Amino acid sequence: MPSRATFGGVTITWLGHDGFLIEGGGRTVVIDPFQVRARGRKADVAFVTHDHFDHCSPDDLRRFVDPEGTTVVAAANCSRALRDLRAKEVRYVRPGDSGEVAGIGYRAVHAYNVNKFRAPGQPFHPREYGGVGYVIRIGGVSVYHAGDTDFIPEMRELGQVDVALLPVSGTYVMTAEEAAEAAKAISPKLAIPMHFGAIVGTVRDAERFRSLVNVNVEVLEPEV
Repeated sequence: MPSRATFGGVTITWLGHDGFLIEGGGRTVVIDPFQVRARGRKADVAFVTHDHFDHCSPDDLRRFVDPEGTTVVAAANCSRALRDLRAKEVRYVRPGDSGEVAGIGYRAVHAYNVNKFRAPGQPFHPREYGGVGYVIRIGGVSVYHAGDTDFIPEMRELGQVDVALLPVSGTYVMTAEEAAEAAKAISPKLAIPMHFGAIVGTVRDAERFRSLVNVNVEVLEPEV
């Protein structure tokens, strides 16, 4: 399996788990790097979806964050974990916030559980917790990183999505079947499954997802 996919001149490299390096239009973005084995490349913008250790990893972020040149955009619940991270700027966001950095547009969107619970009535990722996904526009391509989420109503309102990065492992996030329903609602031109192979889930979940959708799917392996 390849470690990267290309769409519209934008290259998307899977770093493992929910981590991606996205390059296009002369710009570089990293999202949720965790236990990265590949050599770090300095990013113009680093995005973090929420404060769980496998998404908000200061040690991994330092491999991609230039203290003088990288802006970090992170969910507000990451403020404590990132308090010592040196970056050009750190912006904390909540669902609905949007902005632009170095020509890269972004919109923070909801990410939460509706049927994945740590205890009765206690979702792993409650809506009020403020975890986010992102719709990022880079090199003229819109990329949706769903974060840790179930298939939620807000996905029907994302607008144009060229590439969708969707979790498929179940337990804490969508199952392959639920991710397929999400893909049908979002209608991306390319879907890339994530959130398998590290904490929970296997490549079988990614292949199950691919078998259930009619959109183009690239199943990647982590870059080494």
